[in-house]
Amino acid sequence: MNLHERLLSTIAVAWLLWAIYWSVAGVRAREKATRWQESAQSRLSHMVPLVVAGTLLATPHFWPAVFDLRFLPRGIAIDAIGLALLILGIGLSIWARRHLGANWSSAVAVKDRHRLVRSGPYRVVRHPIYSGLLLAVAGTALVVGEWRGLAALGLAVVAFVHKSRIEERRMRDTFPEYDAYRRTTPSLLPYIY
Repeated sequence: MNLHERLLSTIAVAWLLWAIYWSVAGVRAREKATRWQESAQSRLSHMVPLVVAGTLLATPHFWPAVFDLRFLPRGIAIDAIGLALLILGIGLSIWARRHLGANWSSAVAVKDRHRLVRSGPYRVVRHPIYSGLLLAVAGTALVVGEWRGLAALGLAVVAFVHKSRIEERRMRDTFPEYDAYRRTTPSLLPYIY
């Protein structure tokens, strides 16, 4: 196994560890009952692109051959940047999830005694979990270096922007102070969007 293959294996393990943490942390989120949750159709509208994105990243040679073509040359610098983005992104998503605590839900939802969280990474962006996961997908796409990685990143961007807009509407309806928070805190990218 060459260095690049070992790095791809390391990235797969990092995503697996993230998924295990995410599942275990989800138990705490069940402490609060759900008052409102998006419909199944709404949830599918952002989950399907994410599942396809994950499948693109995890399954080389499954898609049409054009997806396996490289858009970047292999190189230690690109791999290092990709790995750094992956680690930074996973770390940001976990930090944000910890700040949400029992308010978190995989679907857009409002919990009993739901509160608007503005601490930690929520001081910098309104959707740091999505920001972190986009960084992690971008890092993975760089290391993969194939068009399937860019396609996965594009699908993830579409899915998280769409989900954030659904969430924004619900937060405005739930929290009177949300509009002020929106005016002072970017959605996904600090100082940009």
